[in-house]
Amino acid sequence: MESTGFSDMDVRGRGQGRRDDEIDAVAMTVTAVAVNTMRGVLSSSRDMLAEFHKRRALLQRIGETPDCVATQIVASCAAYVEKKVTHYRMPFSVEQVIAFALYRWATGETYESGTSAFGIGRAIGLQAVRDVTSALLQAYPDAIKWPVGRRCAQILRAFRDKGFPNCFGAIECTHIFIDKPAGAPSANYYDRKHKFSVQAQVVVDLDLRIMDVHIGYPRSVLDVRVLHNSQLWRCAQAGELFDAPPVSLPHGVVKRGYLLGDNGYPVVCPWIVQPYGGIDQGPDEERFDTRQKVVRGCVEKAFGRLKCMWRLFLRTHKTNLDTLPQQFVAVCILHNILLDVGIDFDENLLWEVDENGVRRRVDMGIVGNGAGGRRRCTNVDGDLLRDALRDRLALM
Repeated sequence: MESTGFSDMDVRGRGQGRRDDEIDAVAMTVTAVAVNTMRGVLSSSRDMLAEFHKRRALLQRIGETPDCVATQIVASCAAYVEKKVTHYRMPFSVEQVIAFALYRWATGETYESGTSAFGIGRAIGLQAVRDVTSALLQAYPDAIKWPVGRRCAQILRAFRDKGFPNCFGAIECTHIFIDKPAGAPSANYYDRKHKFSVQAQVVVDLDLRIMDVHIGYPRSVLDVRVLHNSQLWRCAQAGELFDAPPVSLPHGVVKRGYLLGDNGYPVVCPWIVQPYGGIDQGPDEERFDTRQKVVRGCVEKAFGRLKCMWRLFLRTHKTNLDTLPQQFVAVCILHNILLDVGIDFDENLLWEVDENGVRRRVDMGIVGNGAGGRRRCTNVDGDLLRDALRDRLALM
């Protein structure tokens, strides 16, 4: 994992009205910690949770099952948060610090609104998020890691069954939308959708687990440059990334590993398999592109689950560019924890109704490549690998 810091700026979310199903999702992610830890706080917080219970029968089911998640997160982070509790101007337990940080990430509420609901000051809320971010990174150093051993074998088998032997995962970039940065060149962060954003590059497996994340570059930086500046690239170039037993493919191609990506990852990267693209395709190439897109869809699903559960990173918000990368990695850790314990995700959250009353998919900020024509790798090994996978798929 790697992060890149930028200039300081005030941290402040943008409060937004939420649908009932959005509130349910917020409740699912926050209640695991909050229900059992907020009983001793000020009445405003108790009232807030009581209202959740009144309006959301869902919480009765949620409250019965994920208490182990709350216990695990609190126990793991306590040692890293507890030493800073004395910095607060009021008694504020470790559990309450963690509960507020999760609430902030899950709702995207402004610090003014969120801290008011918890009966704390804005400065305390800011410090709580910083503390919990740091605690999660220290308590779960292996929550985001490249697969090895049995886990690696499971991933390789899953992709092989989909037609891609020795594939380790899918790679994609997403935008984290932010307000116009203060103290940084604004033009660097302005994207083609007329929004300001920071890019996050993520690798996921078919179970939607995040195996690698690299965040911090402004929108103006191309995908390939983000890749080239990542630890993922350095490990791949050093021959340390793909270590599966060699698999033999058509045309004498032998490969120990690769990733699936879109056409935003071109040319100089023989270990990212792209679609052929274009409209003048033979049946085998068309079949390959369809299958590759379907299998690669796991990364979009992962973004959907992560951003719709942790909605601060779905919507435009004011942030501190120095701490944004660490906070995003922290919610990636939580994303993997929730997957591990089997927390469900309501896919209705992937849809919204626009100002014209039209139901549409939520904008996940997928970077995309904007290339509509046929793309050929200038790397011979990349072309041979893709052609070999295409011909193997045609024989299945």
